[in-house]
Amino acid sequence: MMHHAQIAQRAFNTPLMVDPAKALAFLSGLGPRIAGQEITFQGLDLQVDGAMDHAALPARASLFGNDLAQRHQRSGSQPYAVLDGIAVIEITGTLVHRGAWIGQSSGLTSYEGIAAQLQAAVADPGVRGIALDIDSFGGEVAGAFDLADRIRAARSQKPVHAFVAEHALSAGYVLASQADRIILPRTGAVGSIGVVALHTDMSGALDQKGIAVTLIHAGAHKVDANPYQPLPEAVHDQMQRELEVVRFLFAETVAAGRGDRLTHAAALASEAAVFRGADAIAAGLADDLADPVTAFHAFAAAPRGTTSPGKKDLNMTTTPETPIETPAPVAAAPAVPPVDAAASANASTMTADSIRAEAAEVAQVCAQAARLGVNIDAADAVTKGLKPEALRARVLADIAARSDAAGIIATAPAAAAAKDSPIIAAAKKAATDAKR
Repeated sequence: MMHHAQIAQRAFNTPLMVDPAKALAFLSGLGPRIAGQEITFQGLDLQVDGAMDHAALPARASLFGNDLAQRHQRSGSQPYAVLDGIAVIEITGTLVHRGAWIGQSSGLTSYEGIAAQLQAAVADPGVRGIALDIDSFGGEVAGAFDLADRIRAARSQKPVHAFVAEHALSAGYVLASQADRIILPRTGAVGSIGVVALHTDMSGALDQKGIAVTLIHAGAHKVDANPYQPLPEAVHDQMQRELEVVRFLFAETVAAGRGDRLTHAAALASEAAVFRGADAIAAGLADDLADPVTAFHAFAAAPRGTTSPGKKDLNMTTTPETPIETPAPVAAAPAVPPVDAAASANASTMTADSIRAEAAEVAQVCAQAARLGVNIDAADAVTKGLKPEALRARVLADIAARSDAAGIIATAPAAAAAKDSPIIAAAKKAATDAKR
């Protein structure tokens, strides 16, 4: 039962970057054992397919240490396969934070295990390239973005190619997107740049059994999203806001890895769609359409010093397409912030669509502000529930405080695409007044 409680904590009321169909398959199998009865699903109209993978290569990897790699180093082996100088790191099954497994036989792959292998491969002089062997429908948000940063940093030292066979979805795509190139088979699927959270409502079942649960708590939000009561509308909306914040971080991380091939705006505009084969190439989510085995051999056969490959020339590169410095870590997904009563009342009147639209407008305002040299964290603004009008006022106040009229005039032409922005219009007016 203890294990069931741990599973429930990871499955419910927490953001997940996982394909919904896979989540349903998981819950269909284990849900009744977790809840003690049959469960039903609302809000997702999907067919549950197939069984889940199961266990086998137990190995622990610390978040702060590198015991895994050190053990292998002492024994003269590596924590990954090496083929023709290429370290092959498997990223398969469900991806988890602080997991105890790095092998696919458990059906789980831990972010720490991948990080340990990545670190060892970068430091190994016998490794001249890294291949990410990916087949995953995604997993937990926690830990995914930090590992993505590590992969992006690693490719500045050695070429990193992602070979998808057959899926790199949600958290799996976060990791794939950080490679120099993504190679996809004709039937391969990538994308699902979105976040999902599950909530279970056991109140009806408890009523039928004559069981009453009393929650005694201190703090208005302490029992938010508990499974013994229906989900309040205000709590639902706050969870929706949190998911929007994580989706911003998701798109931001993908854009950091893909660059002009898939921008932050394009990643958001995909609306968590899944792209297959040639469609994925056209949408900028992958680079090459090829049999992964053939593509890997081409990657491994390339001599040292080969330049970056083109779409039809799958040679190994010793430098990434675009030089990338070691990135600053992307902020971890923030916890749901407390909201006051007025905010809760206001949030309860908003629909998921209106929250999504407001978040998009906030992102646009932040992008416009950046052109004027005013940096605002869009994800943080969405988390705090800041309105677009308030952000515009903040930008104008910042400009006025700086009295940087000359700089504004110099910046405005470069932002011609945003000429209708009320921020830029006001900035131009401030510059004109300053000249008088």
